[in-house]
Amino acid sequence: MGFVDVVELVGKVIDTAGVAVVVAGALGAALATVTRLRGGETDTYGRFRQQLGRSILLGLEFLVAADIIRTVAVTPTLGSVLVLAVIVLIRTFLSFSLELEITGRWPWQKQQGASPTS
Repeated sequence: MGFVDVVELVGKVIDTAGVAVVVAGALGAALATVTRLRGGETDTYGRFRQQLGRSILLGLEFLVAADIIRTVAVTPTLGSVLVLAVIVLIRTFLSFSLELEITGRWPWQKQQGASPTS
């Protein structure tokens, strides 16, 4: 097994991990929501969206890492790098949008009530 094969395998494993994180996060959020609904908690929808959004964000990070590994290490042509750049831009936009949905602020905005040294 050569270097290219190992890098391709690592990329596929990280891709699989990204998908698994999204699926596990969605199932976990759904189960937690059912538990909350049975317990009579309020704002179950908002908490479900936050948990689901966080799992999607983490899964996207894995998928971006896998794309970078495979593109840079296996096929570093100008075309593949440009395709990678477009994929990263789209996923970055999705990450920012999800962060706004989850927290109600952009990633570069300071958290309300946070101290300047933290």
